[in-house]
Amino acid sequence: QVQLVESGGGLVQAGGSLRLSCARSAAIASINTMGWYRQAPGKQVDLVAVITSVGTTNYADSVKGRFTISRDNAKKTVYLQMNSLKPEDTAVYYCKFSTDWRDYWGQGTQVTVSS
Repeated sequence: QVQLVESGGGLVQAGGSLRLSCARSAAIASINTMGWYRQAPGKQVDLVAVITSVGTTNYADSVKGRFTISRDNAKKTVYLQMNSLKPEDTAVYYCKFSTDWRDYWGQGTQVTVSS
């Protein structure tokens, strides 16, 4: 069974940086879009950033200029570099891989930004 495994979350002070990584545990064919989503306590899951197979990116307005998504197609890994973190960035961050047939989700990694 394919799993996505996130890493890199943790506790950081406001203004700090973290880098999240997401890798698959087994082969996944025809990955199109890779993305990061987040869910703050008591809120819905929101898009943070996505990147297509050709490198086109899209970001939530709230993270533009601070977060950068990238992918390594050979390693089937997606990254999220988060700079200038704010307390409102506190959430569980999930990665998602999308193929023509289905989506795969990670288990989530906690990011906590203290003020």
